[in-house]
Amino acid sequence: MNPHERLRLSLVEADLSQLETLLAESVVIGDAYLDSVTTHLIFAGGKRLRPLLAVASATGGERAATREDLLGGVALELMHLASLYHDDVMDEAVVRRNVDSVNARYGNLIAIVAGDYLMARSAAIAADLGTDVAGLLARTLAWLTRGQVSEVRTAYSTARTEADYYEAIEGKTASLMASSCRVGAMTARLPDAQRDALTEFGRCFGMIYQLRDDVLDLTATDNQLGKPAGQDLAEGIYNLPTLFALADDKVGDELHALLGRPLSDDEREQARKLVVATDGVERTIAAARSYLDLARASLDVVPSAPLREGFASLTESLLENLGD
Repeated sequence: MNPHERLRLSLVEADLSQLETLLAESVVIGDAYLDSVTTHLIFAGGKRLRPLLAVASATGGERAATREDLLGGVALELMHLASLYHDDVMDEAVVRRNVDSVNARYGNLIAIVAGDYLMARSAAIAADLGTDVAGLLARTLAWLTRGQVSEVRTAYSTARTEADYYEAIEGKTASLMASSCRVGAMTARLPDAQRDALTEFGRCFGMIYQLRDDVLDLTATDNQLGKPAGQDLAEGIYNLPTLFALADDKVGDELHALLGRPLSDDEREQARKLVVATDGVERTIAAARSYLDLARASLDVVPSAPLREGFASLTESLLENLGD
């Protein structure tokens, strides 16, 4: 997915090209070794969805972004990148964005410390933008941590509930998307009603984004994913389609017998096939569509027609061809 093709806001696309320079500059201190670690994933690329949401929310695509607008996006992207550094250590990942993960290249200790450094730089930028933005990012970090803890706490648990699942994804994914939209509204000094509406849009966008990812983990090919299909099952992360499948009258017992422990490659594929044989994927897509309705409704108070249309199109693109 190329988000700019769906957003169709040329000024935002131009702003994001400027942001790349600011993003790298924000973590470079002149130490060749540390700089290579902290910029590793920055130079590996990425969709930059969080800065995109921040800048688009700030400008509506109707003016060029200010330095404050761009720095708000940088702060959220650094927090996101820090979470990836830490996640890859916890997951023992070896590849991220088609390059070696930081932990695979530099070791777990360096990856953890570098992730902490990125988080510190995010906090410093937020502080420079004012106490309200600093407070927002502190609360976002708390939500992010809560989501991560919720996921770890229920790893390999076939008793994981839908409430557990939603708590995890709202913290791990949706909180960053929501805060990206809100920080843009804050740097643009938009009225409270618009701030709240854009925040709710970002939350819904994040929920859809994660629900989509969890469907693709089961239905996409290995080449599309860049990892084996069903990897979440192997790692004990039982997402919404799997929770639905565990309750299925036909395959639930067989799936219960497989899960609850690490899986071999053959067992992972067996479990994946059991899940996709149920209506779990379809029900998860339906859940994502319910958030799509909420996202559209939240945009009603946003005055910028180009932004309303662009955000709606961007969100709808997440669900196109899903499950086909």
